[in-house]
Amino acid sequence: MDKLHTIRVFIEVAKQQSFAAAAEKLGLSAPAVTRSVAALETRLSAKLFNRTTRHVRVTESGARFLEDTKRIIEDLEEAEAAVRGVYTKPSGTLSVTAPVLFGEKHIMPIITEYLQLNPDVSVKAMLYDRVTSLVEEELEIAIRIGHLKDSSLYATTVGQVRRIVCGSPQYFEKYGKPDKPADLVNHSIIFPTTFESINQWPFNNNGKKESVKLNPCLRCNQNAAALNAALLGHGITRLMSYQVGEEIEKGNLESILTDYEEESLPVSILYLEGRRANAKIRSFIDLAVERLRANPFINV
Repeated sequence: MDKLHTIRVFIEVAKQQSFAAAAEKLGLSAPAVTRSVAALETRLSAKLFNRTTRHVRVTESGARFLEDTKRIIEDLEEAEAAVRGVYTKPSGTLSVTAPVLFGEKHIMPIITEYLQLNPDVSVKAMLYDRVTSLVEEELEIAIRIGHLKDSSLYATTVGQVRRIVCGSPQYFEKYGKPDKPADLVNHSIIFPTTFESINQWPFNNNGKKESVKLNPCLRCNQNAAALNAALLGHGITRLMSYQVGEEIEKGNLESILTDYEEESLPVSILYLEGRRANAKIRSFIDLAVERLRANPFINV
C-alpha cells in the first residue's frame, strides 16, 4: 500500500476523529480507511488511535507521528505548489472569519479592496460572534479580539480595543451622567448579551476589579441592535471601541466612566501556514495588517 496514501488517510482520521467521517471526506469506503490505518499501525508496530464506540483519538505515539507526517505532507504540497506557481501569484478561494460587527465595519472594506487587487481570488467571509476552529471548519485566516489561547496558530497583532460605556447626548441631558460605576443602577441599561452572559459589568477601580450588578431594561443578542438603541437615546450600553468609535467621533454618542475601564484587548490575525504561506494568504495578511494598524478605531 502506498505510504503517502496511508499517511494522508491517517492525518484525515486524526483531523475528523472518526473513520467514517474521514472516509466520506476522502471519497473512500469506511473499510478501506480502516484497512489503511491498520496496515500503517502494523508497519510501524505502534498503536496510533484509541478507539471507542463514540470517539477516535490519537495515542501519544500517534500524536508525535501526526506532527511529523503533517510536516512531511506540508513540505510536499509546498514543493508541488511552487512548481504550479501558487506561492507567487494569489489564486483560488480564500476563507476569512471575523466577529460579526467587526467584520462588517472593518474587514469587509479590506476584503473588497483585496478582491480588486487580486482578480484570480474569491473570498468566503464567515462572520461569527464565537471562536471558530480554523482546522475543523476549514478556515484559513481569522481575526480575533482578546488574548489568544491556541498556541498552534501563527498570529500577528494589529491593534487593541477596549470596552466603552456610552450613551447619547440626549439621554445624558435628560437623565445626567453617572460619576462612578455604582451609579449605573439608577439608569436605563441596554445590555448586549453577545459579550456579557450575566447581568454584571466589570470595571477597574484603581487597579482593583469591581463589578456592578444591573437590571437591564433591554437585552440584545446582537451588538448592532444595542448600538442602535443607544443612538435612539433609550439608555446606556457597553460595547467595543471599534463598534462605537465612529459614533463617538461624530458626537452621536458620549463615552463615560473612562477612568474605570478594563484593560485593552489585543486584535490579532491568525493563520495556519507559518513557514511559507501561499500567495493568497500572504497577500491578504499583508494588506490587512497595513489597513488595520492604520485604523484609529482599532488602536485606542
